[in-house]
Amino acid sequence: MKNALVLGGGGFIGGHLAKRLKKEGFYVKIVDIKPNHEFWDHQLICDEYMEGDLRDPRIVEKAFENKQNVSYDEVYQLAADMGGALYIFTGENDANVMHNSALINLNVAHECVKNKIGRVFYSSSACMYPEHNQLDADNPNCEESSAYPANPDSEYGWEKLFSERLFLAFSRNYKLSVRVARFHNIFGPMGTWIGGKEKAPAAMCRKAAETADGSSIEVWGDGKQTRSFLHVDECVEAVLRFMRQDHFNGPVNIGSEEMVTINQLAEMAIKLSGKNISIDNLEGEEFIEKYGFSCPVGVKGRNSDNKLFKEKMGWEANLTLIEGMKTTFEWIDEQVKLQTNKWQRRYCCNFRSASGYLQ
Repeated sequence: MKNALVLGGGGFIGGHLAKRLKKEGFYVKIVDIKPNHEFWDHQLICDEYMEGDLRDPRIVEKAFENKQNVSYDEVYQLAADMGGALYIFTGENDANVMHNSALINLNVAHECVKNKIGRVFYSSSACMYPEHNQLDADNPNCEESSAYPANPDSEYGWEKLFSERLFLAFSRNYKLSVRVARFHNIFGPMGTWIGGKEKAPAAMCRKAAETADGSSIEVWGDGKQTRSFLHVDECVEAVLRFMRQDHFNGPVNIGSEEMVTINQLAEMAIKLSGKNISIDNLEGEEFIEKYGFSCPVGVKGRNSDNKLFKEKMGWEANLTLIEGMKTTFEWIDEQVKLQTNKWQRRYCCNFRSASGYLQ
């Protein structure tokens, strides 16, 4: 039996990846700062689940141990301080984002060499691409070769670029077998959908699910900024294909080439809700007056360039965005209803108790 360690496996992509590995017959250990996965039972996705802060080198050392007392065949490093636009682009979390993620990656790279790991995957991000190549919403350039001269639009992107170089340096100097991929907006069920760290597809699905028929949903910015989004199932397939080939270390893009505007993304969520909902774009002084900070929308345009992945792997994603949004909306709509029911029960009980109905 092969062994896999999924760092950050209590999160969205990590949970899906761990579940796939366990299904394939791997002995899977997850390590995450959260005490458990928010939506999945541990037994469905792993054999061991360890709660721990990977910024602490002592925790990382323990993370690389397992009940089978063998070295891991595959290590997947997805743990990071991350979130949606509200968390990444306001500037208020820059120090934490850089400090936390860099510490994790320094610790992990060291332990991979120390434990003679067979192969390690590092999840970078499209946020490391130069801002000046993404000013044209209709023609962004995110080809792998365009990464330098470096000029990411956020400190999150700068840290990702540093950590790419870190793992590749360990590959050169210590013969560590690494695979580095740049994720482009991964989405799907079982991920963060509320609280400020959710990505755009989840946010649009939540807003459409929560909003009453005949009302409107708020979209930050003019809605003309472009992005592409890859469903998590196809992301996991791409990661495993990339991880298990022997001729290419990366970096390489993992994403979709189906580019849409954010308004079009919102329209998809509205269509899936079956409601008559309009879009209210909010930006400029009106946004600052309402929220107290400039509208965090990121670059004008970003789209995955998949030529290199197709050339090296001979594979490409084929699930359409609307198909992926359908499964995502259905899951988030269910979460919204569950949360509403919990609130109604709590409110009802509190009201009765206060009124003397419950003694």
